[in-house]
This record gives sequence, structure tokens and C-alpha cells, in this order.
Amino acid sequence: MTGTIAVIGAGSWGTALAILLARKGFKVNLWGRRPKQIKELLETNENKTYLPGIKLHDNIEPMNDLGKAVKDVCLVVLSVPSHAVRLMAKELKKYLDDKTIVVNTAKGLELDTKRRLSVVLQEEGFNRIAVLSGPSHAEEVGSSLPTTVVVASQEREIAEYVQDIFMDPTFRVYTNPDVIGVEFGGALKNIIALATGMADGLGLGDNSRAALMTRGMTEIARLGVAMGGKVLTFTGLSGIGDLIVTCTSMYSRNRRAGIQLGQGKSLSEVLNEIGMVVEGIKTTAAAFELAQQYDVQMPITKAIYQVLYENKPVTDCVAELMQRPRTHEVESENW
Repeated sequence: MTGTIAVIGAGSWGTALAILLARKGFKVNLWGRRPKQIKELLETNENKTYLPGIKLHDNIEPMNDLGKAVKDVCLVVLSVPSHAVRLMAKELKKYLDDKTIVVNTAKGLELDTKRRLSVVLQEEGFNRIAVLSGPSHAEEVGSSLPTTVVVASQEREIAEYVQDIFMDPTFRVYTNPDVIGVEFGGALKNIIALATGMADGLGLGDNSRAALMTRGMTEIARLGVAMGGKVLTFTGLSGIGDLIVTCTSMYSRNRRAGIQLGQGKSLSEVLNEIGMVVEGIKTTAAAFELAQQYDVQMPITKAIYQVLYENKPVTDCVAELMQRPRTHEVESENW
């Protein structure tokens, strides 16, 4: 396959995907909003701020002219933070027609509306949408380390088209029709990564991390299914797969943020030190409100919400989680 692809967003993930696609032979227009950053990319052939140590491919052309970036492309890959998706979609709509396929790679929910990001794109006039998700740190994808992800779309033709574009010997892509489940899995795992990070920051050990991941996956699936997702999706790459990598790797900004919060730093201190978007913070607020709206029990999410937005001590949340009323792990009619 050949052609030109626009990657919108020159952060770590957008840059890594641009390198992957360029390596496959596509010409890639890598768009970034800040002229200073684009100038640096052109001069150094490297994204020193977001993906240091990994050289750009010769097929990549950094630019900050959006109209030029998306002109005559066969695909648009949207790789901006979740809070910027709607604004970016409004800008893109000035240049793109209804035939353009847009692949969203951000993992989050729109805070004000609690919308999934594919719904945001639909509301802004895009109909040919796919979602790329799964356990995939930018640092490893950019270094061509083996990675496996999933692409979801309501239309099989679109999912398989995107699958073919991205798939290569180091980047295996599966398809899934469950857009709702894939999006909720990718978004909500960041909340649990904050939780496991806090536990690590407190020095609570492997047992606590395993418990938070397991019970956290239960919460994710509860809300995801209540919103229309399929339970099996949460056992796959965009569910348990993404949860594992985000809760155990130091590449994860959400886990790193949680560790520092567990060590007693304030949220503002943590965000200043990390210097990049920590998606789980806004997603926690959105998920907490959705859980109340749909009457879904999400005790870990509630605890993280209290830490982030009510200044509740992490140690108090741990104690309350451990002393919740007794319950069954799985409801059974056989008892």
C-alpha cells in the first residue's frame, strides 16, 4: 500500500505512529500546532521533547500548516489529547470531506459531555471513524519492538482497511466491531493505573497492585457493559492487555503520576514534573459521574476521584477500600 497519511499531533504517540507508517513506505505529514516544535523536528530529525533518542524516518515531513497536512491524504490519524479532540475535529472539518477515514488514537472521555471520543467526532461531522487502542507505549513502537493492538469500527471494511495500513512485522493489528468496549477499556484503564501507582508510591507491594488491577478490571467492565460494550472486549487487548501494561510500566504517565501522589506530592507538583498530559485525571472525573448516572459500583474510581478532586489522603482511601462491607467476587445462582 502507498499514499500519504496525515498524523495530527506531534506528541510521543503521534510521532511513534508516524515512524511506523513511514517505515512501511507511506509518506507521512506529521502536524504539530507549535511552530517552534516543528522547527526543532526539521532541524534535529528527532522529537527531543516527547520521544527522545528515536530518529524520524525520511518519509516523515513535519509541518504546522493543517490544510497542507491533510491535502489529498488517504487517511487521517488523530493523535491529540482527549480534551483537544473536539476542537481539532472542528478545524479538520474545514479541509476534509465525508469520505475521509479518521483513526482516533487518544484514550479518554470528553470531560464536559462524558462522550466517547468517536461520538465527539461523529457530532462534528465525521462518519468514517476507527479507533486504535491496546497495550502500546510510544517508546517501544518507535523503537520497533513487537506490539499488538486492536482497531475498532462500526464498519468492517473500515476496520480492515486500517488494519492493513498499520500492520507490519513488529505491529500486529486485530479488528473488533465493539467500538464502545474498546474505547471504554482504553480510557478507564488510566484510572486504575493511577491507583496502582499510588499503591506503589506507598510501598504497598505486589499483592495490592494485583488486587487493584483485578478489581479495577471488574469496574471497567461494569461501566463499559452498562454503556453498551461487550464483556468479552474487556478480556482482550484494549481491556486487560492495556490495563496490564499501563499499571506495570514506568513508561506510563498515569502510573508515574500515581506513584508521586502516593509519595505525598500535590497534583500540581506532579503535573509540572511530568510535563505531559495525564489522561487519567480528567477521565476519573468523567467516569465517576457516569458511574453515578448509571448506578454502577466503582469503589476504586470513587477513591481516586476523592484523592484528585477532594484532597482526600491516599492512606484513608486504602483503609476504606479494604474495610468495605463483605461481598461475593462473583454472583452465583448455585449458592
